[in-house]
Amino acid sequence: LLLPAAAAAVYKQWIPNTNFETASNWDKGRVPCASDAVHFEKDKVVSVFVRSPHVLTDMYLPLNGEFVLAAGAGFTAFDGSWDPGCGSSGETVRFTDVEQHSWFDPTLWQDVFPSGELKPSGRIFSVDEERVPCRHDDVIFQPETSFRVNTDSSQPVIHLRSISVMGQELSTPESWAGYLQGPSAPLQFHGNGTLRVTGTGCPDKSGCACGNAPDGPRICAALLRASGRQCPATVCQNPLQPLGHCCGVCGATINLDFTPDFDLQKYQDRLVQELLSQPKYAGVQMAISKVHKAQTFLGIVPRSSTPLIQIVLIDDRAGVQAGTAAEQVAADIMEDMAQHGEALGISSGKMEVATGSAFSKQMARHTVSRITAGTIMGLLSGLLLLGGILFLYRKGKLRLPALRLSKPWHRMEEPVSPAPASDKGFDNPMFSVEPPSTDLGEDTPKDLQVFYLNPLYDASETET
Repeated sequence: LLLPAAAAAVYKQWIPNTNFETASNWDKGRVPCASDAVHFEKDKVVSVFVRSPHVLTDMYLPLNGEFVLAAGAGFTAFDGSWDPGCGSSGETVRFTDVEQHSWFDPTLWQDVFPSGELKPSGRIFSVDEERVPCRHDDVIFQPETSFRVNTDSSQPVIHLRSISVMGQELSTPESWAGYLQGPSAPLQFHGNGTLRVTGTGCPDKSGCACGNAPDGPRICAALLRASGRQCPATVCQNPLQPLGHCCGVCGATINLDFTPDFDLQKYQDRLVQELLSQPKYAGVQMAISKVHKAQTFLGIVPRSSTPLIQIVLIDDRAGVQAGTAAEQVAADIMEDMAQHGEALGISSGKMEVATGSAFSKQMARHTVSRITAGTIMGLLSGLLLLGGILFLYRKGKLRLPALRLSKPWHRMEEPVSPAPASDKGFDNPMFSVEPPSTDLGEDTPKDLQVFYLNPLYDASETET
């Protein structure tokens, strides 16, 4: 049985279409009428859905394309009679280029219910990478619409749970493979990325990472291209940069370390019902999901990635108040975690805040104390291992290697290798075992031997 949180599906619907009756698909911004000549570029591949009958003066068709006609739809040649909605002078109306519609453009997707009805914008939003269909999401192309989408990707395969086309849901690898072999698929999908339907949702109650991180730069490039090629200015001086989001935000982020008991959907519902639903937090929105944070060695070399739960909080306040409501919600979440974190499956949390205030950036961390059976067993195992080593050492059954440090003065005490027998040495004018003949004065004892120690000579060594 699938857990309720794991079974919750997310539906994302493609917005653009290539329908004949969509005014934005024509360069004149209107649907062609009777006195017009319709022009499709001969080298442009198109799939065009036609809902109703049309009268035209002339029409140039592409070399590679299709027209999908609804019941009663079609084309008729204009007989020259007056058309009140068209005017007397006809124009050449060209079908616009639809090659630029990218799968990884967040502005071309919208969250919907399974029926295709648009979800109202509420307290929950998505970071930019998750606005594009994730690996366990369901994709909907609206019924009775044609489309063409560029699937260029940094990944060879784009995984999805299901795809609905022309009202038909394809939720198994076999059904999707069959559709790809039909005539319409090559006209609707183009690019180097291959769409693959798995039919499986997220199996983990703690959530699943979206999987769009490799295409993050592509997503941000498309988003910034639509918004003027630069991120909007923020009021806070040090905006936060959530994982999976293209631009900095004012507000708060919380990163949670979790245990196997954590349930993402239940925790999201808890925060919405107990915190975000309060009237004082009416302008606060939250994004919550599992992400993978890259770990590095010495802050430079990539090492691995760690899964964590990221909470992003933003609000609609302006000026110095920007982000302050989000900051208060974050503080309430941290307090709730301190009291109930262990029961919720949360082991620790780290909060960062950036507001319009001059003292904008703050950090706080809280760790939930939790001693598990695994921790206890690990400590006992370590103590037993150390005790066993000590016991064997004292019994003489285990020898530990001695660590010998080489020091400069040790080298001076080492005996010098004896000289070969044929080498008789030489007289050292600086050393003599006999006192010099110099008169040292009357007070000097007659039997005194005066000599100087040579640090390069060891008198205890027998000359050979």
